[in-house]
Amino acid sequence: MLSAPFEHLSVMPEEVLHWLQPVVGGTYLDGTLGGAGHSQMILDRAADSRLIGLDRDPDALKKASEILAPYGDRVSLHHATFDRADQVLASLAVDDLDGMLLDLGVSSYQLDTPERGFSFRYDAPLDMRMDPTVGQTAADVVNQADEAELVRIFFEYGEERYSRRIVRRIIAKRQDSPLLSTGELAELVRDAVPGGQRPSKIHPATRVFQALRIYVNDELGQVRRGVETGISLLKPGGRLVVISFHSLEDRIVKHLFREKARGCICPPRLPVCQCENTPEVKILTRRGVKAGHEEVERNVRSRSAVLRAVERCYPDSE
Repeated sequence: MLSAPFEHLSVMPEEVLHWLQPVVGGTYLDGTLGGAGHSQMILDRAADSRLIGLDRDPDALKKASEILAPYGDRVSLHHATFDRADQVLASLAVDDLDGMLLDLGVSSYQLDTPERGFSFRYDAPLDMRMDPTVGQTAADVVNQADEAELVRIFFEYGEERYSRRIVRRIIAKRQDSPLLSTGELAELVRDAVPGGQRPSKIHPATRVFQALRIYVNDELGQVRRGVETGISLLKPGGRLVVISFHSLEDRIVKHLFREKARGCICPPRLPVCQCENTPEVKILTRRGVKAGHEEVERNVRSRSAVLRAVERCYPDSE
């Protein structure tokens, strides 16, 4: 049973449709179903289109199946991570896609469900798994990882400047008793960082919680593998649209798009190309697309969103 209403405002809905450009009878993959808002728009915009939806969160799949039920056999939903899209398509005997959408990051439902352990707004079990049926929890990480690994996680995934100070507190605390709740960890971080007890718009534990969530769910690895897989699944002229919510994700997407859009990679001193490397995609959004002022006013989550899009090149295109 879902313990919180599954409410989720789809970010940049018109921008997604503009850059994805759904066509009649096309086949589309939503790799991050969530509340199924984007999927609904795609199905409504393109008559007779087919939607393949993936999500690693069983709760999201359950809700999406209810929302998308009126579309009947135009929809096929699967419990899978988006970097396994190629396996899902193979099981459905689908060769390629007209478009694919990735709306990255944690959902509002996950943040607002206390027992999922994503937020320090509630004192709850320190879990943070997007798929609660598999893998280690955030509590497993903070209580079992060695000091050097914890410092790396907080600094690399949270860009936390006080990583060493925080980790020393964690090591001392877990020698007496394990850290098991979000409240315990948030308070420990607040005590560890300079000025942590002073009122602030941003909670001192924000970066640590982000880092643990990214690590537990292998979010950055998912992005790298998922974007590469997505590009490989597009038919010529097909489009991949990705929405990121923090700089670590967006940097990976931007660099992968640039890499896949490169042509010749021969050294400049060679008079004739010998690598025969050709671009796989054309970048459609030279700068990341941001949500408009009205949307940010309506949905604060959209404030940090960045949309990027590419189109799969036709053979022999320049």
